[in-house]
Amino acid sequence: MKKAFIFPGQASQFVGMGKDLYEHFESARRIFDQANEILNFDLKKVCFEGPEEELKQTYITQPAIFVHSMVVNTLLEEKGLKPDGVAGHSLGEYSALVAAGSLTFEDGLRLVQKRGQLMHESGNKNPGTMAALIGLSAEQVYELCEKLSDKGIIQPANFNSPGQIAISGQVEVIRQALDVAREMGAKKALELVVSGAFHSPLMDDARAGLQEALEKTEFKDARVPVYSNVTGGPVTARDEIRHLLFKQLTSPVLWQKSMENMIADGFAAFYEIGPGKVLCGLLKRINRQVPCQPIGTVENVNRVGEEG
Repeated sequence: MKKAFIFPGQASQFVGMGKDLYEHFESARRIFDQANEILNFDLKKVCFEGPEEELKQTYITQPAIFVHSMVVNTLLEEKGLKPDGVAGHSLGEYSALVAAGSLTFEDGLRLVQKRGQLMHESGNKNPGTMAALIGLSAEQVYELCEKLSDKGIIQPANFNSPGQIAISGQVEVIRQALDVAREMGAKKALELVVSGAFHSPLMDDARAGLQEALEKTEFKDARVPVYSNVTGGPVTARDEIRHLLFKQLTSPVLWQKSMENMIADGFAAFYEIGPGKVLCGLLKRINRQVPCQPIGTVENVNRVGEEG
């Protein structure tokens, strides 16, 4: 049976994340301690104790989720559980690339730290926001963005699951979009608590810095297929991986398409590697028949051992 590891992105963080793993496993201690050295600040303290306000800042959130995911991935590897294919939601794509052997942990963490800082600066310079729309089709969301495009920047950001799509853009345009979405029949339209308009042209200021960081980083061909956010399809070639990571910054995340393609390609067991269970929830909306197991705590990790 083909196993897929899927890695969460921003919004899966919570105060206390990874603390139980750190207390129980030598590998977890080593990885968190190494991360503190690379990042040059006390990530452990923010993850384990908060404050939440600090953990929510994108330049901290991104390394926090990445490190938690990498701890779990390492623990599963030690138990002999390895993926036949991977995917990661936005930031999670970097975790997926480490799991696929395309990036080292150290290089992945440095890239994620840089990406978080660049997105934070870009968000401060070009303020924007995001909103979740529930109950509209992809066609309706494109139509909504088209309707408001003369008011400013607005575009689809995440195609997460059927009827669950996020949009991204300038604050006033997104707020107008909430009313229009409700008029169009959206069951829910709510602004998200984010520090910028991710996956939109408002992140353009981060592009040059990210491109430079990506070009300086050594990528290897992936050992297993990585299903890309930008295309929804599998990729293993290192140059293509690097190019798609660059495009991902300002392109919509085609998560639903990625999951549908993985299922069509024979992946029958999914494991969400890292904090929370957001992606398992999305997968259930995409295809109820496919099992998904969140693995982010000591209890989850130990249960995998019992199942062999």
